[in-house]
Amino acid sequence: MLKVINAKSVDDLLLDVPSSLRLQKPYQLLSRLSEHQLRKYLKSHQGQILDSFRGFGAYEHERPAIVDTLSSRQEFLTSYTPYQPEVAQGTLQYIFEWQSMICELTGMDVSNASVYDGPTALAEAMMMAVAITSIRRVIVASRLLPNVEKVLKTYAHYRNIQLQILDAKQGLVSETLLQSAMEDPFAAVIFSYPNRFGLIEYFDRYNETIHQKKALIISYNDPFALSRLKTPASLGADIVCGEAQSLGLPLSFGGPYLGYLTTKNEYVRKMPGRICGYTKDSKGERGFVLTLQAREQHIRREKANSNICSNQSLLALQATIYCASMGKQGLVQAFDQATNATHYLAESLIKTGLFTLAFQAPYAYEVTLRCSTNPYKLEESLIHKGYLFGQILDEQHVIFYASESKTKADIDAFVSAILKVHYGV
Repeated sequence: MLKVINAKSVDDLLLDVPSSLRLQKPYQLLSRLSEHQLRKYLKSHQGQILDSFRGFGAYEHERPAIVDTLSSRQEFLTSYTPYQPEVAQGTLQYIFEWQSMICELTGMDVSNASVYDGPTALAEAMMMAVAITSIRRVIVASRLLPNVEKVLKTYAHYRNIQLQILDAKQGLVSETLLQSAMEDPFAAVIFSYPNRFGLIEYFDRYNETIHQKKALIISYNDPFALSRLKTPASLGADIVCGEAQSLGLPLSFGGPYLGYLTTKNEYVRKMPGRICGYTKDSKGERGFVLTLQAREQHIRREKANSNICSNQSLLALQATIYCASMGKQGLVQAFDQATNATHYLAESLIKTGLFTLAFQAPYAYEVTLRCSTNPYKLEESLIHKGYLFGQILDEQHVIFYASESKTKADIDAFVSAILKVHYGV
């Protein structure tokens, strides 16, 4: 192969990579190990498992054992591509069920088969709104998670979309800034619900004004919260998307995760990705097929607003199994337990005298507190005690999260550890 391409060695293939970026020493690989020896080695070098009180887009939840048991079956792990329905009815059925459950949680008419993750789901929603309205300007009214904002900015930059991100007022949407931003033509306004700070803000009071201007409302949501909160559809959303990791997926060191995207029937032909439909075959039997595939493989490239050609099917299966096993009431109970745990955590931290509420607005299972001591020192010291501290925003603000898996004893022990660190006990 090197002879054909006129290269002397494999190193010649890396000449365009600066030498400062290339490894100049041998790989420090282990000698050959048996499976038993390798397991023993890995176990002795595994990292410390921390008791986490941090959410910020990646949420720990109780996962029924059935999720892994069913999703790891061979027919799911090695399932055939659903492009040929005659050999993929099982895959198509669970995709259809995923779509149905997401539509029920969001209140929207139609969902696609999922997308890569929450940030790219929002980017797809933004491009979808631009394709619908033919206006290349989008307003971000609520503060999004930083990683979501970064991905959104990247897509907007390379799609020549003007993205205007508004500052928050006491953690919530600044009505003054939003009204000013809406004076010029725009394709959509993006609301995060709950937002970056864990605050719950209903955006229906902006509904009429935005729609009068022929623009769309995009709602970015954690679907776990939608088990109890008002549906985005009832608040006037036209496109609803978000990260569905909270529906039975493990933290997994940050991924892979699961994005979802839903909309109204009238915009379904602008929705990217796969959509699974229900039909009947020539014998009148129930069947599932992929339908309305509005991406560049299926329609003229210039008419496609996305080139996404895959989805997180296996993870969507896990989320579907989780929702089915929990049921409606189970999801609501999990939300209530997580919310109660976080409120108890916030009250306990405030009682220490080291923390106060940062914002006077409703919150659910995430809360932003103002810290009177150095949060970075607390974080560093608590790691040695086996805890992952909340997400530090700056020298004064920290976001805490407590899932339904946290007991009163767990929370009390965490608060006690903070006090011991602070007072040097």
